[in-house]
Amino acid sequence: MADTPLFSIIIPFKEPGVLVEESLRHIFAMHETRYEVILLPDAPLAPEAVKGVYAHPSVSILPTGAVSPAIKRDKGAEAAKGEYLAFIDDDAYPEPYWLTFALQAFEREPGVAAVGGPAQTPVSDPFWARASGAVFLSRLSGGFPQRYLPLPPRRYVDDWPTVNLIVRREAFLDVGGFDNEYWPGEDTKFCMDLVRKTGGKILYLPEMLVWHHRREGLCKHLRQVGNYGAHRGYFARNYPETSRRLPYFMPVLWLLFLVLGSLVLPCSLYETGLFVYGAALALAAIDIKRHEPLDVTLAAVPYIVLTHLWYGWRFLRGWFTNDLKSTLGR
Repeated sequence: MADTPLFSIIIPFKEPGVLVEESLRHIFAMHETRYEVILLPDAPLAPEAVKGVYAHPSVSILPTGAVSPAIKRDKGAEAAKGEYLAFIDDDAYPEPYWLTFALQAFEREPGVAAVGGPAQTPVSDPFWARASGAVFLSRLSGGFPQRYLPLPPRRYVDDWPTVNLIVRREAFLDVGGFDNEYWPGEDTKFCMDLVRKTGGKILYLPEMLVWHHRREGLCKHLRQVGNYGAHRGYFARNYPETSRRLPYFMPVLWLLFLVLGSLVLPCSLYETGLFVYGAALALAAIDIKRHEPLDVTLAAVPYIVLTHLWYGWRFLRGWFTNDLKSTLGR
């Protein structure tokens, strides 16, 4: 920690708990110490609760009311003193060199407005939480494994989640911040504005790792995936610049194939489609097995099937929705 922070770490959350405290403990153990931490709970913490990690001299607590994470992050940015705004979720925690790698990239590449890194599932997560996270470890199952694993090389991206995103404060202000109530999806809109409107570059750093706890249980997993699907469908229609990409449409196409193909396609062609999907599942499982044990890999397979169907359905709902309402719950 320093009197004049270089980084402002901004953490939106609903209420204090063990995950926030875990995140803070790892933040305090980082090698880079020139930071402040801005916590944004819904309600003020009771005086007796402001102890331990919450009483650390680097920590400021700014209650916001029950607003979206996007609004919380904007409020955190308004109060920030650092040159760089480091966004991380309350259920994630950084590696010791998280800020160090970011700073090196910013100093070496002045044209970079933001850096993002992977958010990997901790090995300590419960079994079904790991199965949930494993869904996203293959391009054939989740589409973008570099968001969940440290996969070289470094590359420029135009859409990155705020679970692990660090932005130059000047660039953040130039684009007007998040300035929306979307959740999820606020990060997609922000990154699109940053890249398309200001010409800013976002650099993916595979070494800039955070660990991100996953939802435990199928219902929580599908609820989260459904929210992602609805917002991506809405964004694909209304903000096509970064959301009209084939991986986002594949679950929709698969759902339509299953429903309509059985009615209009010859049996041989329909069976071929089922075989191709089965082969893709097998290849996805091989990818996942490189990073998870066999039992987690096998448990992830039915999760993948249900994820594709539910995401596809919610994507269609989002596409045809005129007034998307964000869900603040978990």
